[in-house]
Amino acid sequence: MFEGLSKRLGDVFDKLRGRGALSEADVDAALREVRTALLEADVALPVVRQFVDEVRPKAIGADVIRSVTPGQMVIKIVNDHLVEMLGGTVADLDLGAIPPVVILMVGLQGSGKTTSSAKIAYRLSQGPQGMAAEMFGGTFSTRRKVLMASLDTRRPAAQHQLKVLGEQTGVPTLPIVPLEMPLAITRRALETAKREGFDVLILDTAGRLSIDEELMKEVADISDLAKPKETLLVADAMTGQDAVNVAKAFNDRLAVTGIVLTRVDGDARGGAALSMRAVTGRPVKLIGVGEKFDALEPFHPDRIASRILGMGDIVSLVERAAETIDKEDAEKLAAKVRKGQFDMDDLLNQLRQLRKMGGLSGLMGMLPGAMQAKAAMSKAKIDEGQLKRQEAVILAMTPKERRNPDLIHASRKKRIAKGSGVQVQDVNKLLKQHADMLKMMKRVNKLGEKGFMRSLGGMGGPPGFPR
Repeated sequence: MFEGLSKRLGDVFDKLRGRGALSEADVDAALREVRTALLEADVALPVVRQFVDEVRPKAIGADVIRSVTPGQMVIKIVNDHLVEMLGGTVADLDLGAIPPVVILMVGLQGSGKTTSSAKIAYRLSQGPQGMAAEMFGGTFSTRRKVLMASLDTRRPAAQHQLKVLGEQTGVPTLPIVPLEMPLAITRRALETAKREGFDVLILDTAGRLSIDEELMKEVADISDLAKPKETLLVADAMTGQDAVNVAKAFNDRLAVTGIVLTRVDGDARGGAALSMRAVTGRPVKLIGVGEKFDALEPFHPDRIASRILGMGDIVSLVERAAETIDKEDAEKLAAKVRKGQFDMDDLLNQLRQLRKMGGLSGLMGMLPGAMQAKAAMSKAKIDEGQLKRQEAVILAMTPKERRNPDLIHASRKKRIAKGSGVQVQDVNKLLKQHADMLKMMKRVNKLGEKGFMRSLGGMGGPPGFPR
């Protein structure tokens, strides 16, 4: 989402880093380019003006001009103000009231309200997953009993859509009563949630193609009846400045407590996320980063700012790994590796975990120097679909072949290639990759970790390692 902005800002700051000293004219020239980059990224004009006006006095201050690394000082100032623009700190969902806590989902039609309702319900009902249970706090730190109810009586099959999503996520939904009006559904949902001991009630309201008085009155009446602890506005990041205008209009009429930004994984220019807090005064609380039910993350302003400035987001990468990797499976694999055992089933599990974590490009986006890494991937013609093809090759093997790849000779390779829809050389490539991994693991076990790193140092890497 922020790739275009990240590239533009990266070019600006590369020029600053290359200078031993900065004059006021240098800073002004850089800030002009920053201003242009933000405007091209669809950031609201008043927000851009305020940002540049606040950054400039600090960027031309004595601390920067006299600094040994003035370029880095300017980058730090821009980073600090980006974090502030994005909201400063993480805003968790407020679920501290007496159950059932009501979450009211509002927004225009097509913004992703119903899907976001299901995602929030799924994450709240599941709690932290895998190794993440030991390190996560905040909104999704504990499991909660959740009920979902659709108040959308206008859009065809809207209530049925939420019912299907509830079945897919394992979250209960309020039974549908034909021709029942939104306020009556709200009363029944509140009564059901209290009677059956639900912790959280999520109300999915109707939307329109555009804001009108009828929509606002209906949502306001529902809000007055349900008295929600959280009123979340769902906005589509792909709509750019329109998303900001919609947020402002809803916030002027309702007590919006936070914003859920959807399609953040798309190719939108990112201006909506950067403008939301400044224009509405309400924090972005959650972002949708994919189609799957677990593709919903808390909005971390500091991490987003780091990604925009090409400094990576290692914390989110670690958290994503912790959610994906099962601790027991990781310990079993470690024990096998120590014994020099690593078969095709183990490789298959590793490929699947890599895909769950967002694939190669998803992981690259969280590493420092992400733009350069993605450019290198593109230049090397690394294909994301290769992971799927490798998975297909392993699945075309028999259980015996997966446990012992040495059994795979020419005729078996042809059968596996035919069964997985690839060429024989693709099978050979995967077998070589597995053999190289196994060889390296045995080498690590033999030399120990430090000895292995020293052997790499003798080959010219890693740089700076004591030889």
